[in-house]
Amino acid sequence: MQVEIWSDVVCPWCAIGKRRFEAALERFAHRDEVTVRWRSFELDPGAPQERGGTLVEHLAAKYGTAPEQALGMIRQMSDTAAADGWEFDLEHARGGNTVDAHRLIHLGAEHGIQDAVKERLLRAYVAEREPIGDHAALTRLAVEAGLDEAEVRDVLAGDRFLDEVRADERQAHAYGISGVPFFVVDAKYGVSGAQPADALLQVLETAWAEAHPLQVLTPAGESCADGSCAV
Repeated sequence: MQVEIWSDVVCPWCAIGKRRFEAALERFAHRDEVTVRWRSFELDPGAPQERGGTLVEHLAAKYGTAPEQALGMIRQMSDTAAADGWEFDLEHARGGNTVDAHRLIHLGAEHGIQDAVKERLLRAYVAEREPIGDHAALTRLAVEAGLDEAEVRDVLAGDRFLDEVRADERQAHAYGISGVPFFVVDAKYGVSGAQPADALLQVLETAWAEAHPLQVLTPAGESCADGSCAV
């Protein structure tokens, strides 16, 4: 079974959704047969490499609300995240363009450590005040996740994996994905948003049952049916 997850590293709900999916997967009986692939989605493709100002100011301007209300939104989200094991520090988050972060996540996939790279970059943004578009920060974080420093620098110096990022984004458009996180199971079942672990587990079980129908290997024998038996 393959699960593809479209998300962005500056998306707090994506971090929450990751934890909820992990909780669902832990309870899934066939978890060892599930392949997870992280797909690229840029919430703000036109963002500068490093955004000035605070997230509170950015949200207040984006939604036309008072800074106090924006701060309340952030704190409410942080409380939600805490229930799923995160310690957010969004008041001091340092946003920016995420295309290079996505390219490094694809590099992680090439080396079999995509989830570790995704986790490290998510945590850097939502909890550690790291400038998510800065190449020096990205290099250090990617190395901490297990990637080779020289290769990371080479990727960031060019446009390697840019085609893969754009392909993910085209597929998201084809699926009609407009918000993240978005989970796609076996290219058939789509789940939008950071759904509870129980809901995600149900989707996994449904997809598995459909892909592995029960095979009856012997002819039908005598049995009881319709709530009655002749005795």
